[in-house]
Amino acid sequence: MRARIFRPAKTAMSSGTAKTKHWVLEYVAATAREVDPLMGWTSSSDTQSQVRLEFDSKEAALDYAKEHGIEASVQQPKPRKPNIRPGGYGENFATNRRGAWTH
Repeated sequence: MRARIFRPAKTAMSSGTAKTKHWVLEYVAATAREVDPLMGWTSSSDTQSQVRLEFDSKEAALDYAKEHGIEASVQQPKPRKPNIRPGGYGENFATNRRGAWTH
């Protein structure tokens, strides 16, 4: 069995990083997905593709994979540049703006 270990990215709908602190082990799909001719649903006979394990650290995920004989590859997360404005949120309502404030 093959698996990948990674840290999930933040969702596109959120500016926070709440669900990005843990590491995830996901199995690589062994068979391709198929379209059901009657209903049009996409399905697979591979039940391992439904398994998603969460760990507190990368080392814990690697130890689990080694203990269970899983060939795992680690994908390092890309560092995110902090978006810190000098005035913060209050800058939106500053009375000493140089330009016109429009929507």
